[in-house]
Amino acid sequence: MPVFETFAKRMRKRRGDVPDVYTYDSVPEPLRVQIVHIMFEILGDPETYHFQYGDGPKVRRVYEAMSALLRKERGVFMLPPSTSRHTTCIEEISNNILDEPDVEELLSTIEVVCRSIEIYASEHDYRYVSDAHEVAKEAIWEINQRFQEHGVGYEYNGQLIRIDNELVHAEAVKPALQLLGGKNYSGAQQEFLSGYEHYRQKNYEEALNDALKSLESTLKAIFDKRQWQYDADRDTCSKLIQIALDHDLIPRFWQAHFTALRTTLEAGVPTGRNKLGGHGQGATPRSVPPHLAAYVLHMTASAIVFLVKSEEALS
Repeated sequence: MPVFETFAKRMRKRRGDVPDVYTYDSVPEPLRVQIVHIMFEILGDPETYHFQYGDGPKVRRVYEAMSALLRKERGVFMLPPSTSRHTTCIEEISNNILDEPDVEELLSTIEVVCRSIEIYASEHDYRYVSDAHEVAKEAIWEINQRFQEHGVGYEYNGQLIRIDNELVHAEAVKPALQLLGGKNYSGAQQEFLSGYEHYRQKNYEEALNDALKSLESTLKAIFDKRQWQYDADRDTCSKLIQIALDHDLIPRFWQAHFTALRTTLEAGVPTGRNKLGGHGQGATPRSVPPHLAAYVLHMTASAIVFLVKSEEALS
């Protein structure tokens, strides 16, 4: 459903009292409350949770599964701030969203809620709604809209991703994720998402490694689809790019215009990985700066969008 724009919201926009940059280290209370509302709407509210029949058992199983997963991964018996054994799982999850002070732990809970919305829609009829998938899709869309509305720099797209450049994210990262959602690119998608997860966890060398892996896997998936010959074990990224050029993945009459692109692909992503993330660091410890990791991830996203779109355009 569309996010309703209240009078107060319209006035804040008119005055310019809205966030124009993203924040990453805080989640305001209104956003937390809105996410709990969405969770109740889709997965079930406290009243339904206590039903003995109808949707009650289904709803309890969903919240129990979320609670068990988060407790185990965090290594606790109860998610904070809950302490009483009499606290229900739906209270435990909602209280954690409302009061968790650690932003990364809070985002972990929100991510599990989003995944549960997707899974619940795929496994159950949502209260007799004919298209449960559409209901789930709209709920995830609303959660992302709420993040954006409050200027909190995360978005759920299979997993929570940190947004460091709104324009690049909209024009490169999101299209890349959508394109990699096709059946031929599952390996590349997994590596691409892993790169962003490493980045969110501040594992910048691992983010560089996964950026290159996703680019190489995208090229190999295209070659497999087109039945183009390559050595899966020996061909480096540079060799894979040359094969793409030889097969007119980039049209020959445009190759002169894409010299810069080829240089970026060969010297940007691979060299960044090889020099900073792909080998032992030697006697002098090194540190990959976050802005470099973000740049390589965005560059990889742009390259993936171009390559997949180019393959689709081939006859």
